[in-house]
Parts: sequence; structure tokens; C-alpha cells
Amino acid sequence: MIAHTRRDFVFSLGVSGVALAAPGSLLAAPSQEFTFLFVTDAHIQPELGGDRGTAMAFKKARTIKADFAIQGGDHVFDANAVSKERAFQLYDLYGKTEQDLGLKVHHTLGNHDLFGTSPQGVASATDPLYARGLYTERFGKTYYSFDHKGHHFVVLDSIGITPDKSFEGRIDADQVAWLKTDLAALPLHAPVIVVSHIPLMSAYRSHFPPPAKPFDHNYFTVQNSAEVIEALEGYNVLGVLQGHTHINETIWWKGVPYITSGAVCGDWWKGAHVGIPEGFTVVTVAGGKLTTRYETYGWKAVKG
Repeated sequence: MIAHTRRDFVFSLGVSGVALAAPGSLLAAPSQEFTFLFVTDAHIQPELGGDRGTAMAFKKARTIKADFAIQGGDHVFDANAVSKERAFQLYDLYGKTEQDLGLKVHHTLGNHDLFGTSPQGVASATDPLYARGLYTERFGKTYYSFDHKGHHFVVLDSIGITPDKSFEGRIDADQVAWLKTDLAALPLHAPVIVVSHIPLMSAYRSHFPPPAKPFDHNYFTVQNSAEVIEALEGYNVLGVLQGHTHINETIWWKGVPYITSGAVCGDWWKGAHVGIPEGFTVVTVAGGKLTTRYETYGWKAVKG
């Protein structure tokens, strides 16, 4: 397969909006439209009614006809600085509540899902559940790909752990190499949808005044996003779905929409976050294009 041929062909697809599978390709022709749910940043907790709110969101989501759901990360709030017993409680609570979706769920690692990775964390780095261990035990791989109705989905692990046991947005070198290999194996014009918890591209910080002192790490976007975006160039990327910042935002870059979704928990169960209410995103794929709408579910923050 010749790389420049793929790039030339995909560029023409961007104009026509047509996406047909190559004869004999591993992916079926993407002729059927379908809908899936992008449900991110539940931050489930028993406090502030977070358990009831998550259940309410998932029950609303179940009323929408969808083929599957993608959980965009930050399932729990949170596993970073708590005991193993508390982390288990939160993961168990999330797992039980997710059953209300009634759908196959593909999971994405969020920074709050990491166990023990906090300057105040009590877990030992030698614990097999430390960092990604608890997440992988419950949900499986932290980055992977899957196919659905002729479309290729790539779910990234966007969490880097810093020497001070904090986090930053980062796609590590091994994962970038895997991404390039995964994409190179696709038919020339296969439609691709990418998921990253921490945004590859966002204007989120533009909404706020500069901090009193510089942030210790790049908390809001992926530090090496330019490297990842370059790896995506030349492929028929329909869109990149993102979470983490709890806002609705779409940035177009070189014809690709980078779509950030509002959070199930809103402002961590305290109301709307910068005016964005609690909710989730419904994604429809049809005619070689990806469209979204945001669904709220009527949650009212607990007062007190």
C-alpha cells in the first residue's frame, strides 16, 4: 500500500463526501448509517447525588436507539488519592450503574480513573493495581481499536503520569508507534473515528483569565498532540471525540472536527459547568460524515 496514494485519494473524499470500501478490504462497505453514544466524565460518587445522577443519565441514554456507547473517561471521582477500599467502592458503583445503559460499552481511560497517582496518594507503586492496573482489571486495554459497520474506531490512552505522581495529557511513544501501524493496515479510504479523553485540540483555556502562576503540567490538552495529529493526516478521519473539560466545543482543523462533549456530571455534580449542563453526546454516522447533538437529562444539583 503506497502512502501518498492514500493521501491523494482521501483528499478527494473530503470534497465529495463519498466513502466506499476497497474490494476485498477487511472493513465492510460503510453504507449503513448508525448512531452511538459518547458518554463521558460521569465522575460517579455517592456524594452530591452523583450515583443517582449517573443512573438518571444512563436511563435517559437508554431511550435513544444506538448501536453501542463509548465512555469517554473519568468514570469515577476519583481513584487518585484514596484507599483501595474506596477505589473499589467507586469502580463497583460505576459498573453496577453502567448496566442501565443496556448497551455494549467501549471504555476510555480518564485521569481520575488512575489508582494512587496523586502526590497525596496512599497506594504503593509496587501494587499491581497502581496507576492503570485497577482500570485494566475492570475494563481491559487502555488503547485499542475496533470496527463497526465499515468504520474504524481508535481509542487512545491520553494520560501521562508525571514524576510527582500527577498527570499530564500525553500519548506515549509506544502508543504513537502502535497508532501508525494500526492506521497503515487499513484500506485506502476507510473512515476513522478517534477517541481521546484529554483533548488533542481545544480552546478551553481561552475562556478563562491566565492563572496566577503557570500550571505545573499540561492538564488541559495532550502535550504532544501535534505528533498525534500528524499521524492522523492522510487518513479519512471523520472526527475526534474528546472529554475532560466538561464543555461542548468543536474545532475544525484541516477538515477534521475535534468535538469535545459536556460531562454527565456537569460541574462535578454542583450544577452546570461554565453554562454547560449535565449531559452526553449522541453521534450519528451517515454518508461519510459524523454529526452530533447534546442531550441533557434534567438533573438538578443537590442544594446544601
